[in-house]
Amino acid sequence: MFSNYLNSYLKSHKIHYGWVMAGLVFLMTIMASAVSSTPQLIILPITEEYNWQISDITNAIGLMFFTLACLAPFSGALILNLGVTPVVLIALGLNIIGLGLSIISFEKWHFLITIGLFLGAASGIIGLGLTATVASRWFVKRRGLVVGFLTAAFAAGQLLFVPLMAWITTVVDWRFALLIPIMGSLISSILFLFFGKNWPSDLNLIPFGGLTIEKPPEKVSQNAVLVSFQVLKSATTQPAFWILSATFFICGLSSTGIVGQHFIPFCADNNVGIVAASSYLAIMGIFNFIGTIGSGWLSDRFDNYKLLMWFYGLRALSLIYLPFSGFEFFTLLLWAMFFGLDFIATVPPTVKLTSKYFGTINGPVLFGWIFAAHQMGSAIAASSAGWSRDTILTYMPSFVVAGLLSLLAVFLIIIFKKLDASKMQSNAA
Repeated sequence: MFSNYLNSYLKSHKIHYGWVMAGLVFLMTIMASAVSSTPQLIILPITEEYNWQISDITNAIGLMFFTLACLAPFSGALILNLGVTPVVLIALGLNIIGLGLSIISFEKWHFLITIGLFLGAASGIIGLGLTATVASRWFVKRRGLVVGFLTAAFAAGQLLFVPLMAWITTVVDWRFALLIPIMGSLISSILFLFFGKNWPSDLNLIPFGGLTIEKPPEKVSQNAVLVSFQVLKSATTQPAFWILSATFFICGLSSTGIVGQHFIPFCADNNVGIVAASSYLAIMGIFNFIGTIGSGWLSDRFDNYKLLMWFYGLRALSLIYLPFSGFEFFTLLLWAMFFGLDFIATVPPTVKLTSKYFGTINGPVLFGWIFAAHQMGSAIAASSAGWSRDTILTYMPSFVVAGLLSLLAVFLIIIFKKLDASKMQSNAA
């Protein structure tokens, strides 16, 4: 009802309702960013309060990424079967429950459930499927802009909420910091409940830039999850799938896994406080926003193989440099700017190469599995870096290894490019 009134008002001002849907997803992604940033903000306060080791919490973070990886390949199928709004409400509800229970948790296994399972499942059932779904259903024109805009929302969440949550953690208590993503998720769920729509045809609308009203596809007898497995089975015989999965595994390990969860504790080991470290993350978020949109623009105009070589190569240098930077203001500032540009810049070229090799139908389905490899890398980095820190009392080897693996990704892309060139020559012959 509310969406119909809003649509009528927007029509009178020549504004398409698709922008409302994009705005809702943008807001939800900002809240998701705040939720995913929460674990690294509370690592140190929890370990100090309960006299635990860092790995006691990072094990829960590793489980969160593992749960995400297990569910991510099926997010598109879940959205297709249940609809956009129900899936979003389920995900936001899991976030609220997981964060709410974390406030009253006091045992290690409590956080395995609240952070590991609840927050992991919330992120997994959304994955990258929501962005792709809303962009493809509601937009014909400006689709690329919408994808870049929604992907960059994650960086906006870091910029808006991480420093504030870190300040609350420092001056009040870490439990109060959790109230921010809880309230944000609640507000986002209410807005989706009142204004979220599944298809433009629900409002008798043509997609933005489209020619005709597109009716939702009829449900087929074959289960969408089974289709996902069939696409995976056919792809496993092709080297392109394994190389893209391996490099994206390294991407997750070297970004959200190591930096996304251990940067603040690493800074603390080098006498940089939580608030200051979170400010560097916010700066990284600004340049992440710029880098993500810029990467999408570059991937439409330049060789995606070369872009990935540059992205992984520069990431390798930055990760190896960080432990030796001295953790001074200007060195960390430059590092945050540099690494922020590269943080998730690998996504657009990887998506384009996936579509190139596996088509516009199977490509998006298969990218769910490649994204699962990304999250597996994040899970391993999040848990192993915590264990390494507790064992040898330093993060240095973890960051250096992540940098060396990023160099390995460069060589894998070089092999990938040569295989592609050989394939084209054989086809021409």
